[in-house]
Amino acid sequence: MGEILVGTSSWTDKTLLDSGWYPPEARTAEDRLRFYASRFRLVEVDSTYYGPPAERTVALWRDRTPERFTFNVKAFSLLTGHPTRPGAMYRDLRDRLPDKKTLYLKDVPEDVVEAVWQRFLGALRPLHEAGKLGAILFQFPGWFPFGERGRRYILQVKERCAPMRICVEFRNATWMTAENRPATLDFLTEHDLAYVSVDMPQGHTTSIPPVLAATSDLAVVRFHGHSERWTSGDIRERFAYLYSPDELRTWSSRLRTLAERTKTTHVLFNNCCADHSQQNAAQLAALLTEDPDPSSP
Repeated sequence: MGEILVGTSSWTDKTLLDSGWYPPEARTAEDRLRFYASRFRLVEVDSTYYGPPAERTVALWRDRTPERFTFNVKAFSLLTGHPTRPGAMYRDLRDRLPDKKTLYLKDVPEDVVEAVWQRFLGALRPLHEAGKLGAILFQFPGWFPFGERGRRYILQVKERCAPMRICVEFRNATWMTAENRPATLDFLTEHDLAYVSVDMPQGHTTSIPPVLAATSDLAVVRFHGHSERWTSGDIRERFAYLYSPDELRTWSSRLRTLAERTKTTHVLFNNCCADHSQQNAAQLAALLTEDPDPSSP
């Protein structure tokens, strides 16, 4: 069985800071990251979706974590086709943007897009060179459907990011319908792209079924919870879910099976409300260390 790393999709969420999970002496950003890294070996950086990071910040992440710690980094919204606020763009590029409240990739001049790519990837170099960058998460929006155009863009993204690796999460159900699922997984396997399996509420237009798939030597699984308020405009309500021990025990068995087909599996809890994700990550990590067959010698 391959190695399974378990972590959470944030270590700085405000509700987490207010929850009491960090000890009182963890007062600074450095203290909190060092404390987090003493509990888990994997974290996903979510803030990079909302605004590209500075290289000096990324270097601090590198320096404040142990040698075998791993960061997955969420790609900047503009690069995944999501709406982006002009104020989230690099300051010196803003005067070259169209006068719009929300920008999409098609709205931005090609040379500006090129600059964003170069700066975003350049900022991640300290982690990559230190061997601490697991994958860049490209979470594509609900309006990114199955098809040749989407496949071409995914391959362009892979090429742009190389030698850094990417993992791919879909939010358009057409990629994983019974009819299209084999072609989707075959495409990812053919190009050595890690599929991001998800557990999330079903029955919505962005719902993807909880299919575990190994399409590379890295598998990624993200747990979004099952909040009944998934479609509310409140992000806290959207992710307000705490997995039960029975749910986690079932998932631990499924994850062991997945890990038999990969070198490394990254498991990330994105139910970022208070310390729910930290609780669940610790519980699942403990379950994964248990003997799956108590009757064995």
